[in-house]
Amino acid sequence: MRYLIASDLHGALSSAEKIVALDKKYDFEKIILLGDINYHGPRNDLPLDYAPKKVIPLLNSLANKIIAVRGNCDAEVDQMVYDFDLLSAIKDYRLLDRRVILTHGHIYHEDDFDLDEKAIFMYGHTHIPVLEKKRSLILNPGSLTLPKGGHQKTYALLDEKGVRIMSFDDEEYMSYDF
Repeated sequence: MRYLIASDLHGALSSAEKIVALDKKYDFEKIILLGDINYHGPRNDLPLDYAPKKVIPLLNSLANKIIAVRGNCDAEVDQMVYDFDLLSAIKDYRLLDRRVILTHGHIYHEDDFDLDEKAIFMYGHTHIPVLEKKRSLILNPGSLTLPKGGHQKTYALLDEKGVRIMSFDDEEYMSYDF
């Protein structure tokens, strides 16, 4: 089983198209979106290919696979146009026999949970990729749209072997093997 993890699309058409293309290539079990799907917010530049009305049908075409959490730029009105739940601030799942906590990262942090060594804490918000082992594995896939801190546009792949953070151009950026 393989999972895609992405965050902070901010309404960029190229990011949604990338998700669709990756799903065609890998046929993911689930696609995890860690918030800030449509809007750029007052602190971010407008993405060059900002087109939330075009992003909506692309992501809805994958609604049966998407697990999403609400980011600080997401609003109730977004739920009216999407066919998957995106208003929960946090979700607690079991994937690959591991507890996985999903959140955007603007409210909850890994220290808010009692996580064991097999758990994975996934968040977005900072637009900076993170893949580090503390007590549990901490994963931020970065941003497919507006990377910060001099990083590339990135997303993450999760499977039974480990986690890979990949560049938009599909080159391995960071990795952690289980």
